[in-house]
Amino acid sequence: MEVSSIHINSFLTSRESCPVVDVRTPDEFNRGHIPGAVNIPLFTNEEREQVGTKYVRESRYKALLAGLDLAGPKLTSYLHQLKKVASGKNILVYCWRGGLRSSSMAWLFNLAGYNSKTLAGGYKSYRRFAQQFFTNPYRFIVLGGMTGSGKTELLNRLKTINEQVIDLEALANHKGSAFGWIGQPPQPTTEQFENLLFEQLLKLDPLKPIWIEDESSSIGTIFIPPTIYSRMVKCPTIVVDVAKEERVARLVEDYARFSADDLVLSVTRMTKRMGGDRAKQCIDYIRAGNFKEAIDIALSYYDKTYNYGLMSKTAKPITIKTSTKTENSLSLLLAAKNSIGELSWPTD
Repeated sequence: MEVSSIHINSFLTSRESCPVVDVRTPDEFNRGHIPGAVNIPLFTNEEREQVGTKYVRESRYKALLAGLDLAGPKLTSYLHQLKKVASGKNILVYCWRGGLRSSSMAWLFNLAGYNSKTLAGGYKSYRRFAQQFFTNPYRFIVLGGMTGSGKTELLNRLKTINEQVIDLEALANHKGSAFGWIGQPPQPTTEQFENLLFEQLLKLDPLKPIWIEDESSSIGTIFIPPTIYSRMVKCPTIVVDVAKEERVARLVEDYARFSADDLVLSVTRMTKRMGGDRAKQCIDYIRAGNFKEAIDIALSYYDKTYNYGLMSKTAKPITIKTSTKTENSLSLLLAAKNSIGELSWPTD
């Protein structure tokens, strides 16, 4: 029974109407996978290592036999797992390179009455396609502003009026600062973050402006793809200038409800950059429940760092004075957007 494979372009279109099955090991899947895929591993992590050792030390044939011995008793289990996720007959299957693992599982699924196709080149072709996609000449509008300026809220509001928006911090499960991990789910790997970012960009028109929050090259433990970050640095930046007292109030509202131990841990990690005395004073305020004073100290550090970062921008940022309490923030942002001339977009 022959198994057919499809190119990445057809795969990305076909997956909208059928489940995608990743047959790699759990470790491979957790490191990075096509968003929306379900993991039905042909081998466990340990089993794949055993088969790989056979291949290297003995022969391909011996590795094949070892693989059959390991997978044979689990054939019905694979089908039971598939039945839980497949409401129809069409299935898309992939492994690392579009080789024996995906073709074997697709053959089994077809034998059971499904119509399975594999991804030519496997997950590797998806990753290659995504990396190439990042090189598109995106027209980013970088939304800047000091910590506590409400940039994420503004992005969400822009999205409600059908502006194109990428929320990097939502994809990274991190709010960007040393405190950004608090109250968030675990971060994805950098590889999976790239996959999630690719999927978001895939839905947008690269020839129209895309709002994106100003970030450093990393968000928590993940890194923004270099081609995307380089583009962000060169694209126009609109900075929202919000008074410090308003930013402090917003951050108190956002973080005062969290564990003091988590807040102290975040400050401790910043001690070298903040300075020992300021960090100690900040921690003392947190322990005493004086969050306003603690955040005021932290912002003194962050504001200085942010202003330094603005100097790396290729074009001079557009600054708009606004308030977290002002309803016309969106109209100010849109007016600033409309002031961006055609020659403002980078050509490389």
